[in-house]
Amino acid sequence: MIDLARNSMVSSKKVVDYSVIVPMYNEEGNIKKLDKEIKAVMSKVGDYELIYVNDGSKDRTLKELGELKGVTIVNLNRNYGQSIALDAGFKAAQGEIIVSLDGDGQNDPADIPKLIEQLNKENLDVVAGWRKNRMDKNGIKILTKTGRFARRILIKDDVHDTGCTLRVYRKEAAKSLDLQGEMHRYILALLRWKGFKIGEIEVNHRPRLNGESKYGYQKAVKGFIDLIHIWFIDKYSQRPLHMFGFLGLSCFLLGVLAELWMAFQKIFYGIDLSANAWFPLGFFLMLGGIMFFSFGLIIDLTIKAYLNTSHNESRYYVRDMIRK
Repeated sequence: MIDLARNSMVSSKKVVDYSVIVPMYNEEGNIKKLDKEIKAVMSKVGDYELIYVNDGSKDRTLKELGELKGVTIVNLNRNYGQSIALDAGFKAAQGEIIVSLDGDGQNDPADIPKLIEQLNKENLDVVAGWRKNRMDKNGIKILTKTGRFARRILIKDDVHDTGCTLRVYRKEAAKSLDLQGEMHRYILALLRWKGFKIGEIEVNHRPRLNGESKYGYQKAVKGFIDLIHIWFIDKYSQRPLHMFGFLGLSCFLLGVLAELWMAFQKIFYGIDLSANAWFPLGFFLMLGGIMFFSFGLIIDLTIKAYLNTSHNESRYYVRDMIRK
């Protein structure tokens, strides 16, 4: 299969008005219908390229993609996840406006023109789809609402639907991203911090006809961990010592106050320090404060060393770039 795919590769790249990015992982039953819908819509919009990113599918997804005409296939070396698949698609895109949507058929390609219209009408950098009436299981809806609440608390994200892949981007916005982990859920927050203007519009959400949802409790936990990472990057990426230094000084001062109070009790009331929990607690608070401050210094120096060092190791590998 791979040898046949390589024979279809060409080195030329055509600059187009629009690039449509569709990440695919085990979606063999949805490909042909979705491909037909996208082409029908985009043929009326303008000059475009259609890029499918095969994220290490284990079914017949790559074979079915190879049977399509007029598409580009980015075939990743293994399954990396949706964030990496989107990142690979963004980097391969040539269009001035980049469209992304899921490969499961639940995003409706018919919504693409109105997202593009909103992008141009309001002079935005990104317009995100809002699946107001979601056709998902109740468990997924609960996880989504919980995640939205956490985002509002930690990163002040007021976007209704950060998990909807159906979006349109200016090329500059999409190309500025460097995605990994479960970061695709926080693309809008990352772009907002970079100064890009973001809009939102209601879109249609369809029930899944084939295959199974890739979103579950494990990914929700990973997403929450990435949310903490995003919060830290937003507040302390430039000077992590500010956070760890504050924690360190607070613990140290509390420890000093506890020890002074114990010294006062010992001197004036003769209290046995060995029988009082405040004495060892104060000592450990002081020790913890020193450790927190030291961690801040180490992390601060590590980040500076990282930023001042060139990194040639790729986070993912593309096995083939197939242009048909």
